[in-house]
Amino acid sequence: MNIINISKQKIFDNKNQLFAYELVFKDSSLEPTGFSTKIRATSQLIISSITSNELDKLLGSKVLAFVNVDEESLQKGILDVLDKDRFVLNILEDIDLNEKVIAKIIQYKKRGFMLSLEHFDSSAEMIKKFNRLFNYIDIIKMDVVLSLHENLEKVMEKFKGTRIKLLAQNIETKEDYQKYSKMGFDYYQGYYLDKPEIIEIIGSKEPAQFIILQLIKIIKDNNSTEQLEFFIKKQPDLSYKLVQFFNNSKKFNVKIESLMQVITLMGRDKLLRWLLLYLYSEVSKNPASKTILALALRRAEKMEAEADRANKDKAYLAGMFSMLGSIFETDIRELMNHIQMDKDITSLVLERKGIFAPSLIKAEKEEKEYLRQIMLENFDKLHTTDLIYTLEYGGVEVDKSKL
Repeated sequence: MNIINISKQKIFDNKNQLFAYELVFKDSSLEPTGFSTKIRATSQLIISSITSNELDKLLGSKVLAFVNVDEESLQKGILDVLDKDRFVLNILEDIDLNEKVIAKIIQYKKRGFMLSLEHFDSSAEMIKKFNRLFNYIDIIKMDVVLSLHENLEKVMEKFKGTRIKLLAQNIETKEDYQKYSKMGFDYYQGYYLDKPEIIEIIGSKEPAQFIILQLIKIIKDNNSTEQLEFFIKKQPDLSYKLVQFFNNSKKFNVKIESLMQVITLMGRDKLLRWLLLYLYSEVSKNPASKTILALALRRAEKMEAEADRANKDKAYLAGMFSMLGSIFETDIRELMNHIQMDKDITSLVLERKGIFAPSLIKAEKEEKEYLRQIMLENFDKLHTTDLIYTLEYGGVEVDKSKL
């Protein structure tokens, strides 16, 4: 079971009504992690949870959520899965504002996201740094602890009455609240108003795998290309890998401008095969995944070659799916129920029955013959405990009196 720790703190409007929460994602030691690709695995886990019905449990059905973003999360596609009507992208004060990052920020604004600035210290340096972004920023979170009072007043004068809303951040005492209320801030946040609450969310066991399996289901169900594009963006780095694969293909000599273009030009059958390769090679945590991938590919190709013309694609998929259980830390039945594949493929994977069973049994026999040979040739190199594990895992009883 994967537990995500999230710090949740309330933000209030000037009528003392709940406006939003700020969410800060924590690692196992409860240290803030932000939303950076430096913690790619954690981000994958977070994404799988906050895009599910867990979000309503966390926030309620209508309240906004501020999430901290840096230059990496902006550029790597992690934020693409977020609901623009639920999340405010909270730009960190130490962000590296190069041209690519600025372009990304503007792009997210054009998509309909609200944008805010975090820990704004009201200094001339801070104003200069973010000057190009003020036309796109919706909320400035002005840190009343870090800001000199005269600078605070100048920024208030500059933005008060404009489309930009101002938030007083770090309200620590009753006196702070009374003081900054008189200055006319739009929103307020701080320990005096609400102490952060640590919430635990149970994430899916293997979010990346399930996202790709859902993609496979979408392809098989002939859903829209737009829906395909949306789900591909749910997996960090998947978009990049797909475009990279496409660009390395000699078949096409075109300039790629969108994921939609890649999906259209590749075609669904080729995309489906590529996703299965990605699932084995990129997502699996199994240390033997490269060997398993080679075996799965060879098995799939053999089964495809032996199938009749009408079932060749299905036979290939059946071969690839027949080894999925080896790379998942979960019941293969649960996986197959999740994606609801074709009955011939499901029957083969779960029961070793159906039109592809003879081909699978033949392929497995050839594989075992080779593995038997290589194991005997290298038997003396194998560790005793590894042999015991293999036998026990395979359901072979070891006579302990003969050890």
